Amino acid sequence: MTATPRPGTPAAAAAAAQLRAPGHRPPAPLAPALQRLPSAPAEKDQTDSNVRMAVTLEEAPWLGWTLVKALMRFAFMVANNLVAIPSYICYVIILQPLRLLDSKSFWYIEGIMYKWLLGMVASWGWYAGYTVMEWGDDIEAVSKDEAVMLVNHQATGDVCTLMMCLQNKGLVVAQMMWLMDHIFKYTNFGIVSLIHGDFFIRQGKSHRDQQLLLLKKHLENNYRSRDRKWIVLFPEGGFLRKRRETSQAFAEKNNLPFLKHVTLPRIGATKIILSALVAQQENGSPAGGDAKELDSKSKGLQWIIDTTIAYPRAEPIDIQTWILAYRKPTITHVHYRIFPIKDVPLETDDLSDWLYQRFIEKEDLLSHFYETGAFPPPEGRNEAVSREMTLSNMWIFLIQSFAFLSGYMWYNVIQYFYHCLF
Repeated sequence: MTATPRPGTPAAAAAAAQLRAPGHRPPAPLAPALQRLPSAPAEKDQTDSNVRMAVTLEEAPWLGWTLVKALMRFAFMVANNLVAIPSYICYVIILQPLRLLDSKSFWYIEGIMYKWLLGMVASWGWYAGYTVMEWGDDIEAVSKDEAVMLVNHQATGDVCTLMMCLQNKGLVVAQMMWLMDHIFKYTNFGIVSLIHGDFFIRQGKSHRDQQLLLLKKHLENNYRSRDRKWIVLFPEGGFLRKRRETSQAFAEKNNLPFLKHVTLPRIGATKIILSALVAQQENGSPAGGDAKELDSKSKGLQWIIDTTIAYPRAEPIDIQTWILAYRKPTITHVHYRIFPIKDVPLETDDLSDWLYQRFIEKEDLLSHFYETGAFPPPEGRNEAVSREMTLSNMWIFLIQSFAFLSGYMWYNVIQYFYHCLF
């Protein structure tokens, strides 16, 4: 044991001088230091817990309101469907004599009601703050011509986005035919699409050849006989998240570009549509399908509209979000590029190359958008200009009111006949 120097002795003076020397630190007591070591992480965890609890408490009112709003929106959507869709069906039934007497007028009226129904779907996103910003060519300039839209596919919300941004393009929606996955046939909107003449396509190699034959027959029987003008096609054949790995493996095997934001398109449906709807080849002979039944004023298919949908941070909106609105307001960006049909090759190999090139361009567009938040400017321009798509609140109110009034009217009509019969 070391003895403590007595005060006033030379040893005590030497010890004091050593303590005052530069760079010397007195030793800290060992036991208290060991006692503090375990407590430091506990204090840090307690602080982090307090921060997390504070964030949760701050978000609680917003989360509660989001839940209430989602339930209210879902209830309204159910009520809307219960009156609007049966009313549409009843109007179509009651107008069947007109279909026999004047088919063109019948399908015009049906198309207007179809446009209103899609407008109701668009309004759910519109009031949730899911708006659209448009870029590139102005497609309203070709809204009266026949066109095919080639669209990249990321989620079920892509369809809702198109329903919204095409509402203010004249009669495009009323005269449009959709090519959708067969699963949509079993949704609440499936029967409306069946009546309107949309085509539901099954995916998979085992169904591919048969589905293409059915598509060709469907176009021959329904496209021009119902005065359709536009077709919406998703050439990728499925959602990005489901097809990306398969597409990248196929690209690597066949020495094709590696795509991250889109997948390599399938050519089958595009080939069938072009062969069925292009009015004439260069030699003047019919291209196929019901081209021989073209109206004298019709020029056949005139445009291909390459359409690219981009979501901020590459986070697509699905149909559940569109209905329940549990995601904060966001702007979806849609880019258009119009190609004259005369510039599109019809031969299979050339068409494949042309279609691949379109999706390589989509990849570049999306890469630029995710890096900068905007699409690149068109060739020859220094700046890209966007256009905000808008819906009329008064128009939405009127079509919703018409739907509920129609539902009330048809309920009373059916109730009256029921009491008369029973």
